[in-house]
Amino acid sequence: MKKLLLIVLLFLVGIGAVRAQDTTRVAPVDSTLVGKDILSVMGPGVTVDQTTPVRQALQNYVLDNAEKPISGYRIRVFYDNGPQARDKSEAIEQLLKKQFPEVMVYRSFESPNYKVSIGDFRTKDEALRIYNALKGTYPTAFIIKESINYPR
Repeated sequence: MKKLLLIVLLFLVGIGAVRAQDTTRVAPVDSTLVGKDILSVMGPGVTVDQTTPVRQALQNYVLDNAEKPISGYRIRVFYDNGPQARDKSEAIEQLLKKQFPEVMVYRSFESPNYKVSIGDFRTKDEALRIYNALKGTYPTAFIIKESINYPR
C-alpha cells in the first residue's frame, strides 16, 4: 500500500512539473513607446555616456526587429463569402481608410471568404477604442487575436 501511494505521489509531482514548463507568457509592451529608443524618452537632466558603436548597435537592433510579426489584436469588420463579397470588402476597406487614416486596414481572401480587418493593436484596450467607434456602423465587428505588424 505504501509503494502504491508513493508511485501515485511521484506521478502527480511529474504531471505538475510538466504543466509548469508548459506555460509561456509575453510581457505587455507600452505602445506609447513604439518607434522610440530608451535614450529618447528619458526626462530632462538625464545624461547617458555611450560610445558610438553601442548607440549604433541599439539602433540596428530596433530596426532589425521592427519587421517581425508580434502577437496582438485586430478588429474584423467584414467577413463574407457571398456573390458581392469582393465588392463589399473593397468598399469597406476604402471607407475605413478614409475614416481612420492613421490605422492600417487589411483586406484578405481565404477561400471562400473575403475579410477586412483594421489595426495593429498590442493590447485589447487599444483595440477597444477603435471598436467602440466602429460598432455603430459595423454591428458584426469583433476583436480577434492574431499576429500583427509592429505598430508604427
